[in-house]
Amino acid sequence: MFALTLATGMLGQWTIDESRYARERVPPLTYLQNSYYETWLAALEQLISEKGLLTERGQWQAHVPGPKLAKKLLATGGPTDRNSDTAPEFCVGAKVRVRKIQTRGHTRAPGYVQGTTGTIAAHYGAHVIPDASALGEQRGEHLYSVAFVAAELWGQEAEASEIMVDLWESYLEGPE
Repeated sequence: MFALTLATGMLGQWTIDESRYARERVPPLTYLQNSYYETWLAALEQLISEKGLLTERGQWQAHVPGPKLAKKLLATGGPTDRNSDTAPEFCVGAKVRVRKIQTRGHTRAPGYVQGTTGTIAAHYGAHVIPDASALGEQRGEHLYSVAFVAAELWGQEAEASEIMVDLWESYLEGPE
Protein backbone atom coordinates (compact mmCIF):
# COMPACT_ATOMS: atom_id res chain seq x y z
CA MET A 1 0.00 0.00 0.00
CA PHE A 2 2.88 2.33 0.78
CA ALA A 3 4.44 1.60 -2.63
CA LEU A 4 1.12 2.31 -4.34
CA THR A 5 0.79 5.58 -2.41
CA LEU A 6 4.33 6.59 -3.43
CA ALA A 7 3.74 5.61 -7.04
CA THR A 8 0.55 7.66 -7.32
CA GLY A 9 2.22 10.52 -5.44
CA MET A 10 4.72 10.68 -8.33
CA LEU A 11 1.86 11.99 -10.47
CA GLY A 12 2.29 15.34 -8.73
CA GLN A 13 -1.46 15.79 -8.25
CA TRP A 14 -1.28 16.19 -4.46
CA THR A 15 1.19 16.87 -1.67
CA ILE A 16 2.18 14.61 1.21
CA ASP A 17 0.02 16.83 3.43
CA GLU A 18 -3.02 16.35 1.18
CA SER A 19 -2.37 12.61 1.40
CA ARG A 20 -2.27 12.75 5.22
CA TYR A 21 -5.40 14.87 5.28
CA ALA A 22 -7.22 12.39 3.02
CA ARG A 23 -6.51 9.65 5.60
CA GLU A 24 -7.76 11.93 8.35
CA ARG A 25 -11.00 12.53 6.40
CA VAL A 26 -11.97 8.87 6.16
CA PRO A 27 -15.36 8.72 7.95
CA PRO A 28 -14.85 7.83 11.65
CA LEU A 29 -16.78 4.55 11.60
CA THR A 30 -15.00 3.39 8.44
CA TYR A 31 -11.67 4.48 9.94
CA LEU A 32 -12.29 2.39 13.06
CA GLN A 33 -13.45 -0.65 11.07
CA ASN A 34 -10.58 -0.51 8.57
CA SER A 35 -7.16 -1.99 9.01
CA TYR A 36 -4.29 0.50 8.84
CA TYR A 37 -3.71 -0.25 5.14
CA GLU A 38 -7.41 -0.19 4.27
CA THR A 39 -7.48 3.40 5.55
CA TRP A 40 -4.52 4.25 3.29
CA LEU A 41 -6.36 2.65 0.34
CA ALA A 42 -9.60 4.51 1.11
CA ALA A 43 -7.70 7.79 1.22
CA LEU A 44 -5.89 7.03 -2.03
CA GLU A 45 -9.18 6.18 -3.75
CA GLN A 46 -10.61 9.46 -2.45
CA LEU A 47 -7.67 11.48 -3.81
CA ILE A 48 -7.82 9.79 -7.21
CA SER A 49 -11.53 10.55 -7.39
CA GLU A 50 -11.21 14.16 -6.17
CA LYS A 51 -8.45 14.89 -8.67
CA GLY A 52 -10.43 13.34 -11.56
CA LEU A 53 -7.66 10.90 -12.49
CA LEU A 54 -10.03 8.16 -13.68
CA THR A 55 -12.71 8.35 -16.34
CA GLU A 56 -16.21 7.01 -15.66
CA ARG A 57 -15.09 3.82 -17.42
CA GLY A 58 -12.11 3.47 -15.08
CA GLN A 59 -9.46 4.59 -17.57
CA TRP A 60 -6.41 6.39 -16.22
CA GLN A 61 -6.23 10.08 -17.21
CA ALA A 62 -2.89 11.13 -15.76
CA HIS A 63 0.63 11.26 -17.17
CA VAL A 64 2.86 8.81 -15.33
CA PRO A 65 6.47 10.00 -14.92
CA GLY A 66 9.25 7.73 -16.10
CA PRO A 67 11.23 5.55 -13.65
CA LYS A 68 14.26 7.88 -13.74
CA LEU A 69 12.19 10.86 -12.59
CA ALA A 70 10.49 8.79 -9.90
CA LYS A 71 13.87 7.57 -8.61
CA LYS A 72 15.20 11.15 -8.52
CA LEU A 73 12.16 12.45 -6.64
CA LEU A 74 12.34 9.65 -4.08
CA ALA A 75 16.05 10.27 -3.53
CA THR A 76 15.83 14.03 -3.15
CA GLY A 77 12.29 14.83 -2.04
CA GLY A 78 10.61 18.08 -2.80
CA PRO A 79 11.84 21.40 -1.45
CA THR A 80 9.78 22.69 1.47
CA ASP A 81 11.59 25.98 2.09
CA ARG A 82 9.77 29.14 1.03
CA ASN A 83 10.38 32.87 1.03
CA SER A 84 8.58 34.89 3.66
CA ASP A 85 7.69 38.58 3.62
CA THR A 86 7.66 38.66 7.42
CA ALA A 87 10.41 38.49 10.00
CA PRO A 88 10.29 35.62 12.50
CA GLU A 89 8.13 36.49 15.49
CA PHE A 90 10.24 34.47 17.96
CA CYS A 91 13.96 34.14 18.59
CA VAL A 92 16.04 31.29 19.99
CA GLY A 93 15.60 31.14 23.77
CA ALA A 94 12.12 32.71 23.77
CA LYS A 95 9.37 31.10 25.84
CA VAL A 96 6.26 30.22 23.82
CA ARG A 97 2.91 28.57 24.41
CA VAL A 98 1.42 26.22 21.84
CA ARG A 99 -2.07 27.34 20.87
CA LYS A 100 -4.97 24.95 21.41
CA ILE A 101 -6.00 24.21 17.86
CA GLN A 102 -9.59 23.17 17.25
CA THR A 103 -9.78 22.30 13.56
CA ARG A 104 -11.68 19.99 11.29
CA GLY A 105 -8.68 20.17 8.99
CA HIS A 106 -5.15 18.85 9.07
CA THR A 107 -2.61 20.10 11.61
CA ARG A 108 0.93 19.03 12.53
CA ALA A 109 0.66 20.44 16.06
CA PRO A 110 0.51 17.33 18.30
CA GLY A 111 -2.30 17.41 20.84
CA TYR A 112 0.09 16.52 23.68
CA VAL A 113 1.89 19.89 23.40
CA GLN A 114 -1.15 22.09 22.77
CA GLY A 115 -1.64 24.50 25.67
CA THR A 116 1.87 23.86 27.05
CA THR A 117 4.89 26.12 27.26
CA GLY A 118 8.27 25.45 25.69
CA THR A 119 11.44 27.24 24.62
CA ILE A 120 12.49 28.04 21.05
CA ALA A 121 15.61 25.94 20.40
CA ALA A 122 16.09 26.72 16.68
CA HIS A 123 14.58 28.67 13.79
CA TYR A 124 14.62 26.84 10.44
CA GLY A 125 13.42 29.69 8.22
CA ALA A 126 10.13 29.68 6.35
CA HIS A 127 8.74 26.36 5.10
CA VAL A 128 5.48 25.10 3.62
CA ILE A 129 2.90 24.92 6.39
CA PRO A 130 1.24 21.48 6.19
CA ASP A 131 -2.17 22.77 7.30
CA ALA A 132 -2.40 24.94 4.16
CA SER A 133 -0.62 22.39 1.97
CA ALA A 134 -3.27 19.79 2.84
CA LEU A 135 -5.75 22.13 1.14
CA GLY A 136 -3.50 22.64 -1.89
CA GLU A 137 -2.00 25.99 -0.80
CA GLN A 138 1.80 26.14 -0.81
CA ARG A 139 2.46 29.12 1.46
CA GLY A 140 5.45 29.44 3.72
CA GLU A 141 5.56 30.18 7.40
CA HIS A 142 8.40 30.36 9.93
CA LEU A 143 9.25 26.96 11.44
CA TYR A 144 10.83 26.45 14.85
CA SER A 145 12.16 23.62 16.95
CA VAL A 146 10.59 23.96 20.42
CA ALA A 147 11.96 22.22 23.51
CA PHE A 148 9.56 20.92 26.17
CA VAL A 149 10.31 19.44 29.60
CA ALA A 150 9.14 15.83 29.22
CA ALA A 151 7.97 15.56 32.83
CA GLU A 152 5.60 18.49 32.27
CA LEU A 153 4.06 16.68 29.31
CA TRP A 154 3.88 13.13 30.65
CA GLY A 155 4.59 13.32 34.39
CA GLN A 156 7.62 12.48 36.50
CA GLU A 157 7.79 8.94 35.06
CA ALA A 158 8.77 10.28 31.64
CA GLU A 159 11.92 8.54 30.41
CA ALA A 160 13.28 11.52 28.46
CA SER A 161 14.23 14.80 30.10
CA GLU A 162 13.37 16.92 27.07
CA ILE A 163 11.39 16.55 23.86
CA MET A 164 11.83 18.63 20.72
CA VAL A 165 8.86 19.34 18.45
CA ASP A 166 8.99 21.25 15.16
CA LEU A 167 6.16 23.79 15.11
CA TRP A 168 5.08 26.52 12.70
CA GLU A 169 4.70 30.12 13.87
CA SER A 170 0.88 30.16 13.70
CA TYR A 171 0.82 27.35 16.27
CA LEU A 172 2.68 29.52 18.78
CA GLU A 173 2.01 32.57 20.95
CA GLY A 174 3.79 34.41 23.75
CA PRO A 175 3.56 32.67 27.14
CA GLU A 176 1.41 35.50 28.65
